[in-house]
Amino acid sequence: MRIISGELKGRRLKSFQGQTIRPTSDKVKGAIFNVLNTKVQSARVLDLFAGTGGLALEALSRGAGSAVLVDMSRQAVQLIQENIKLLGNPVQAHVIHEDACRFIRRYTGAKFDLVFMDPPYHQNLVETLLPDLQGKVNQNGVIVAETGKDEMFSAEPFVIRIVKEYGDSKVWFLQNP
Repeated sequence: MRIISGELKGRRLKSFQGQTIRPTSDKVKGAIFNVLNTKVQSARVLDLFAGTGGLALEALSRGAGSAVLVDMSRQAVQLIQENIKLLGNPVQAHVIHEDACRFIRRYTGAKFDLVFMDPPYHQNLVETLLPDLQGKVNQNGVIVAETGKDEMFSAEPFVIRIVKEYGDSKVWFLQNP
């Protein structure tokens, strides 16, 4: 796993051994950022279920202004912090050790321009979190949610703009109506 473009292009990131966390592949990550294109520039990024931190760190490499990475796994938080150190400790990366649902429900800070959600598959977490994200995503902001290929959900209060399939995964691009 690596940073595939931007200022930190080519830098390797640490990943987990085994299957406890399923990082987004470089192929899928590249496809996501091709769709996002200029939406990343100067964006305030939120990465829920951050895992290795790969998506938020890729966004920072491509010019995002800041990133908040949230994961409830102590092992994931430690790995994210190691990956941030490997990239030279970008000060705009803030790691939070907390359950994603609890974090977003209590969050009262500035709105986000770009939200990544790659939760464990088949637990309905995307649909559970979307109502709580209302009012926390800027009008032109984008939510990128990754689910299992066979999963469906109600996008309310957001609108589905694009859906792409990659192997066993489906990537959803959502926006405010």
